[in-house]
Formats: sequence, C-alpha cells, structure tokens
Amino acid sequence: MQTATATTDPGQLKADVETASGYFAGLRQEVGRVVVGQAYMVERLLIGLLAGGHILLEGVPGLAKTTTVKAVADAIQTDFKRISFTPDLLPADVLGTQIYNPKSGEFTVKQGPIFTNILLADEINRAPAKVQSALLEAMQERQVTIGNKHFSLADPFLVLATQNPIEQEGTYPLPEAQVDRFMLKLRVGYPSRDEEKEILRRSMAGFPKLQAVITPEHLRYAKDVADQIRFDDKLIDYILDLVMATRDPKAAGLADLAPLIQFGGSPRATIALQKAARAHALLAGRSYVNSGDVKTMAPDVLRHRVVLSYEAEAEEVDADAVIERLLASVPVP
Repeated sequence: MQTATATTDPGQLKADVETASGYFAGLRQEVGRVVVGQAYMVERLLIGLLAGGHILLEGVPGLAKTTTVKAVADAIQTDFKRISFTPDLLPADVLGTQIYNPKSGEFTVKQGPIFTNILLADEINRAPAKVQSALLEAMQERQVTIGNKHFSLADPFLVLATQNPIEQEGTYPLPEAQVDRFMLKLRVGYPSRDEEKEILRRSMAGFPKLQAVITPEHLRYAKDVADQIRFDDKLIDYILDLVMATRDPKAAGLADLAPLIQFGGSPRATIALQKAARAHALLAGRSYVNSGDVKTMAPDVLRHRVVLSYEAEAEEVDADAVIERLLASVPVP
C-alpha cells in the first residue's frame, strides 16, 4: 500500500493529491449507484471522512440520509454499525457494560456498538441527555471509559448522526457541548423532480448491492495528503476574521448583527474550517486551498456553532442568514 510522506516538492504533492482524489472519485461513483442526487450530502460525508470530523445531518424524513450513510459505509472496506436512538436508550447500550461472571468472580467488558469505524446515530435527538453525553468522550478523544478501564476506538472512527427538525414531540435538544463536537452540520433538502423520477425508477427495478472500492489504508493515505495541502497565511487570517466576527460583530464592522448573536464560534470552529477547506480542495484535485474552499465550507462549520439571541428568533433570522451576511461582509484575501 502506498504511503503519503511529508514533502516540500510541489510536483510530488500534486501527484499525491491526484492519487488520493482518484480514490474518492471512485467512491463517489459507487455511492451514486444507490443514491440519486444529494451531491451536496455525499460530498460533505466524504469531507468528513477526509478531515476526520463527525457530521450531523438534519432533514425531514425520507431524504435518504440513512441510505446515503449506509452506502458510503458499504463502499468502504470497513466496519459499520447503526444505533436507533430512542427515549429508553441507556449509555451502556451505546458504550458497553461490565458483566459479572459468578464462576470466576470477575467482571468482563462487553463492548457496545460504538466500537466500530462508522457509527450511524439515527434520530440522535430522541435520546435523553445522559445518552447523548455518553458520546462526548468518544467523539473528542477517540476513546471510551467503561468502569475503570479506557478503550481506544478504531481508526478511522466517525459518528454520522441524523435528526428530524420538524417533529419536536419526544425529542431532546442536543447539548451545546455535544453539538460543538460535530465538525459539520448539514441541512439536507428535497431532490429535484428529475432526481425523484430516477429514484422512483430505481426503486421499481431494485437497488444494487455496493462493492467496497477503497480500504481504510486508502483513507488514511488520503488524510495524510490532505494535511499537506498548502494553506496560505492570508487564508488563515480570513478564517480568523470570519470566526472572530461571530464573537464580536461590532469589532468586525457588523454592528447590526451584534443583537442577533449570543455566542460565536469556539476555537474548535477555526480548526474545523481549516481541515474542511483542505479536504474540499483535495476532492477538487488541488494541492492548495483557495478562498472559495473556505467560503464553501463556512456555513456547514459555523451554522451549529453560532448561538442566536432571542431577538434573532423573534425576527425569524436563522444561523444561515447570519453566516451569509458575514461572508458577504468580511473581506476576502
């Protein structure tokens, strides 16, 4: 298996990017055998894989969120597990638990479904806070504590969570600390008429079984390449300007946004935006990041990290509208 090593040779880096992006072109093509349209969702899932970031998918039922996640997992030679979150779910149902053996007088650990490569947390907002918080250590530190023992999680490890934005009965809002652990929050929309017509045709003919087209080794190679993609200092300042503007709009010359924002993005937002921009550049086959990569990924990185005020809710202004105004106002290098 080819490995990616740090290089200062532009030609070598370009060749590595072409190889890595080729893996993901094949992956996207394989997923497209089952998933019709939803190019935005598929691309962002691949960016999450490349950047090693968890993803929260929000959309009404029936938009192929679960199907797309399952298709991506099937197209990678890796382990995949799914948890349907319900109000009666317990932390042990996710992490695992200790089981007492009366014969030996000892406890043994039974690992839960979180011990996998790709974990689909379906309808994550249906579980109570204690279950949601059980994911915090796993998502941030890639480890799980059961009893007094620590267990490292697999590499790669990715949480892909779905939630329904319209049905509030029997749901629990995600804690801000957990929401911040998600690198991206996607808003999934309806397919076009032509796409839905193709979905209908394929459902009548039957969907094919997908083949694994890349391995975890391919994925680790691509992640190493993404980390080497050139990132100009001017773009670092641009990311900082965007995130700082969410914290102090007045200082950024956006005084009209100040009453609408209660809390801005954390330092985790700047790191996530840098990683997501690099992954976006790699998928485009470029060995460098441009301002378009940053602007494209900013809404997905920031929409769940910008906490709006009551005034914004009263004026029916959502986070996407605030971020759109930020992107239009903050100077692009």
